[in-house]
Amino acid sequence: IEAGFSEMRNELKSQDALWRRIQLECQQLHTELLKIREYKDMQEIQMKHQSSCVQLTEQLENQSTELLLLAQSQECQQQELKKIRTHLYQEEQSHCSEQERMKTEISDLTEELHQKEITIATIMEKASLLEKQLKTELEMKDKLLAKQQLLDFQYKVIKSENTRLKEMV
Repeated sequence: IEAGFSEMRNELKSQDALWRRIQLECQQLHTELLKIREYKDMQEIQMKHQSSCVQLTEQLENQSTELLLLAQSQECQQQELKKIRTHLYQEEQSHCSEQERMKTEISDLTEELHQKEITIATIMEKASLLEKQLKTELEMKDKLLAKQQLLDFQYKVIKSENTRLKEMV
């Protein structure tokens, strides 16, 4: 987008330079036109060189035609320049609004990420507590199992002793 803006700015500068050159040429032509008119007036007063007057008149008409063409061209170029400036302004506005939208989206995503990090930390803390509880319960069950096995062994010993005593009696 910035390359497009740069290209449009360069185009605007080029159009501006052309516009100034056309204005300068118009001023020069106008100055020449005034000089030609003065010369023509002098010729009419002196009534000499009528062919020169005709020639000067033709040149004046040609230059007037050129001046009109330049003025029309200048007007077209000004309209084109205005269109380019409008388009450039619209592009800049679009770019700015896109940047704002992206900033908002990044901010929202950052907030969402922060919330997820908090959630993960909470879950990890709970998992750690559950793991400790599970280890404690496993240790208690291991102790109870060992106690149960000891009691089973003692029961078997007593039972075999009982059986032996019964046989003796």
